[in-house]
Amino acid sequence: MAPVLPLALPLQPRIRLAQGLWLLSWLLALAGGLTVLCSGHLLVQLWRFRTFLAPSCPFTALPQVALAAGAVALATGLVGAGASRAGLDAAQYPPWRRVLGPLLVAATAGGGGLLALALALALALPGSLATGLEEGLGTAMAHYKDTEVPGYCHAKRLMDELQLRQHCCGRHGYKDWFGVQWVSSRYLDPNDRDVIDRIQSNVEGLYLIDGVPFSCCNPHSPRPCLQTRLSDPHAHPLFDPPQPNSNLWAQGCHGALLGHLQGLASTLGSLLAVTFLLQTVVLLGLRYLQTALEGLGGVIDGEGETQGYLFPGGLRDMLRTAWPQGVLGPAPEEAPPEEAPAKEDLPEA
Repeated sequence: MAPVLPLALPLQPRIRLAQGLWLLSWLLALAGGLTVLCSGHLLVQLWRFRTFLAPSCPFTALPQVALAAGAVALATGLVGAGASRAGLDAAQYPPWRRVLGPLLVAATAGGGGLLALALALALALPGSLATGLEEGLGTAMAHYKDTEVPGYCHAKRLMDELQLRQHCCGRHGYKDWFGVQWVSSRYLDPNDRDVIDRIQSNVEGLYLIDGVPFSCCNPHSPRPCLQTRLSDPHAHPLFDPPQPNSNLWAQGCHGALLGHLQGLASTLGSLLAVTFLLQTVVLLGLRYLQTALEGLGGVIDGEGETQGYLFPGGLRDMLRTAWPQGVLGPAPEEAPPEEAPAKEDLPEA
């Protein structure tokens, strides 16, 4: 059987390979650790803004899978550093010789699969984040007034904190507050004619005004904040020209949160790509080093000719060797060669 992708590895190339693998393994451990930190930070941010994200949004799966993939990559880097260091020391290599093969299989199947899945999620899921924030912010704004309703009593405080900290107003702008009732009903006088007219003029029975909560005001504005009658250009005659929205946050909270979370996801995706590349190189190098040393019977400083390879034989050869073991059933019987007809003895002249 001819090995797959063989590579001749005499003594000096084996030493250089082990030394390079030791360095790359520590780089892999560093990349895995950074992936764990970045995915953990994104997970904390998603938990912090969970009120403004739809529960059905699948984006939360990205940091969870990336966290597991980073932890496996970190462990693979540490194992690779120890194995490559043992490949230079005849006293340390015998214990590694028995477990290095199973560790390579586990790291390739588990770590490689998790990293590939995390990379796929990093490419596919950011698009669902916009939809999840659209739905979540709409729900939070609709329950802004429900300060005494169980389950929504903190909606007002969380929405105010979001607008103050992220410097945003509404879902896409301050006018989004015009379409929801954000004033609690306990502050409305049921006998006031204006309140009655506003409620009766709305098909859903909501009290809608052209105003915004105080958290939409920009404290750095040089003039007092205008919160009410923002759609009436003649309501504030002292301001010339009338620009009632100039002291409000111009950006919507959807854009602010989307940019923040997608920036974290982009950084995480770059780390996952670097980690995947490093893990591939380290696992390939360890496989070549292992097979080269196995060809010498585990002798570290053997001077004999040896070669490393990925698999001991090609696919056809591996299938042939699997037949007698019953994996693919019995091998087909070959027809015996036809015997040539016997020549008749001719009488001698």
